[in-house]
Amino acid sequence: MRPPPRRETPALLRRTAELAIEYLASLPERPVRVDHDVAAIRSSLIGPLPEDGEDPLRVIEDLVAKADRGIVAMAGPRYFGFVIGGSLPAAVAADWMTSAWDQNAGIYVGGPGASVVEEAVGGWLIDLFGLPAGSGFGLTTGCQMANFACLAAARHAVLARRGWSVEERGLYGSPEIDVIVGDEAHATLFTALQYLGLGRDRVIRVETDPQGRIRADALRAALPDQDRPLIVCLQAGNVNTGAFDPFDPVIDAVRERDGAWVHIDGAFGLWAATSPDLRSLLAGAERADSWATDGHKSLNVPYDAGFAFVADPTQHAAALAPPSAAYIELGESERDEFQWVPEYSRRARGFTSYAALRSLGRSGVREMVEQCCAVARRIAEQLAANEGVSVLNDVAFNQVLVHFDPPSGTDDGAFTRQVTRRVQEDGTCWLSGTTWHGTAAMRVSVSNWSTTAADADRTVEAILRCAREAALADGRAVSRG
Repeated sequence: MRPPPRRETPALLRRTAELAIEYLASLPERPVRVDHDVAAIRSSLIGPLPEDGEDPLRVIEDLVAKADRGIVAMAGPRYFGFVIGGSLPAAVAADWMTSAWDQNAGIYVGGPGASVVEEAVGGWLIDLFGLPAGSGFGLTTGCQMANFACLAAARHAVLARRGWSVEERGLYGSPEIDVIVGDEAHATLFTALQYLGLGRDRVIRVETDPQGRIRADALRAALPDQDRPLIVCLQAGNVNTGAFDPFDPVIDAVRERDGAWVHIDGAFGLWAATSPDLRSLLAGAERADSWATDGHKSLNVPYDAGFAFVADPTQHAAALAPPSAAYIELGESERDEFQWVPEYSRRARGFTSYAALRSLGRSGVREMVEQCCAVARRIAEQLAANEGVSVLNDVAFNQVLVHFDPPSGTDDGAFTRQVTRRVQEDGTCWLSGTTWHGTAAMRVSVSNWSTTAADADRTVEAILRCAREAALADGRAVSRG
């Protein structure tokens, strides 16, 4: 079957836009839970590929109807799982245009507008985060690959200082690199090290404090022989507690080692730099060599929006730029994006962030970050006021860890997990469970631009109701404060 005539395209896109608008309008009251009947979802969506093509409009309407049972209201105001934000209206609209324009943003000549927009976004964010002027930057799929890009630059730099080109010669026979991380480093950091051939398990792990911050004294004691290449990875925003590493004293210690590289995984915490009230959490972070963050968290843009920053742009490009392509001719001021990220052909990532940042302005970014943190504190304060409910962390940013005392008095974590499961099944909100220093906890991550104080109150009410129901199921009620 041939593609449908172009005259049918406007009707298809208009109907698709209507369906998308209807979904977005449903988010404030849509149950946050998802149907976990994977067999039913599969049976409705998976079948033999038809021999002949179907009408595109019917395909889209059928897809929306059948996939709906497996669509989580992740973009809604009461989704508090996994540090995931929603998408600002301007960012959603820009994402639609990104698909319509269909630019290959990897090369300048494939989409000059896309390339220049990414330049604007990189410059704005370097300024907002207070990073060194002129830093290299690249837009990646997410913080996973932003960490990868930054650590690739780190690997290049620490080996180049020993006269070794890892890009030309690989790691075979190269000087061995020591990598230091905190005990509470995020999994994606270890995955980046895995991808780069630096190994997940050969790292030097440093003890953290009760909030998950790397201990400066322990790091200083763990520093290896200064003659070896060294990369130190720090964290802005612990995924459980939201805590920030003590950057100044740690970087002071690392700088005593000649040629050492400091990288900061700031997946969501780097956005604290946009707020005068929160900026002190990042004191000294600007002294690092590279930084990674994610736009779908604190900036609230659609996925495919990671950001990698490297203070020395020559080290950044040396690590990631492929050999010169003779068929691509650039002017001195033109920028090929593939020289700063791990992909050649890729989506135009900058339009959504450009639209989000312009629609918010400096004050809007600041207010959005501060609002998420204020909602987190509100939830923590209300929950902690109830007997048998404990908040385990200092709410420094947007993360809240909650533990529920079991009615039976025997605490093996099962009761907290039961309460978390009941909340997930209730549908008022969704949040995840975790284990923090051996203690079962409910984790509330507030990252959505549309979450209000009313959503916080509604969430607390649902959590306490589920806790009482869980206690009654065990024969006792949880008393309220």
